[in-house]
Amino acid sequence: MGRSPLTRSDLELTVQLDPNSKQLDLFGPADSHLRLLRRSLGVSITARQSNLIISGAENDVNRTAETVDRMQKHLLKHGQLTDEDVAGLIQQGASAAGPNGGQAVSVYSKKVVEPSTKGQLKYIETMLNNDVTFCTGPAGTGKTYLAVAVAVSMLKKRQIRRIVLARPAVEAGEKLGFLPGDIQAKVNPYLRPLFDALEDMMDFAQMRKFMDLDIIEIIPLAFMRGRTLNESAIICDEAQNTSGLQMLMVLTRLGHGSKMIVTGDVTQIDLETNQKSGLIEAIETLRRVKGIGVVELNQRDIVRHRLVQNIVRAYKKTHEAQKRGETHERARG
Repeated sequence: MGRSPLTRSDLELTVQLDPNSKQLDLFGPADSHLRLLRRSLGVSITARQSNLIISGAENDVNRTAETVDRMQKHLLKHGQLTDEDVAGLIQQGASAAGPNGGQAVSVYSKKVVEPSTKGQLKYIETMLNNDVTFCTGPAGTGKTYLAVAVAVSMLKKRQIRRIVLARPAVEAGEKLGFLPGDIQAKVNPYLRPLFDALEDMMDFAQMRKFMDLDIIEIIPLAFMRGRTLNESAIICDEAQNTSGLQMLMVLTRLGHGSKMIVTGDVTQIDLETNQKSGLIEAIETLRRVKGIGVVELNQRDIVRHRLVQNIVRAYKKTHEAQKRGETHERARG
């Protein structure tokens, strides 16, 4: 929002609203969102044309202004704003060090993509500050989505000339022969998550144009062999299912002016039991190399339906209990 204090004292702040904001949606039905702000933060709020005049204790006023800022960003990103959304945004607090510490990512659609948790904030900062980033975490933590957002933002700003999105075509070694159809039909189901993320950040016609011009390329991992990718954002998704040799092949595709992001869930490895994940091996080997960042997201960073966090936690407890039981049995034997 470009906050513009027109008049300010210890007790009053005038906030100029973003002209793109839909004020009826921002204020809520019968100003319900403004009433929630007043009640929760102990301030007085008056709407006057495209301004909000907030008065009260200095800390409360500042916190309210920051919450209004996040409300506008949420409305721009999602197209709607509910009382539940406003309550959640109030709880996030006004600290610039919080989850939404200014790291909004601009994409081609009218949305903005920004972190919802401290872990996601660290992830975005790591991607922006390093040429190679490894990110691990369970489903729903935004590993792929935020990586695609950063890549699209770089393309929009002309910091790169192309985006290459790759992942193992199937989890157990890219064995595509039994699937019907040509190669495009075979790999599309496995690349669908990457298409979904892209479609959320630009309209379909623009995405298709970029793909036709090879500005955006979505490919199975094996298709990267033998290439050098300059001025590109390269995303290797589902990397927990790469072998050590595959991961080395991917990492050595990095060319001048390029950025690489490697993501995966190390609890969902579908390789043969005697084969070590290339992602785990790469993180262990490269963690201390300058210019390479490593981020580990966890259950607290899950931003899908609230039940996803509970599901992941329940499965983790079950697996840990099974491992303890197996260890106990071996000890008895």
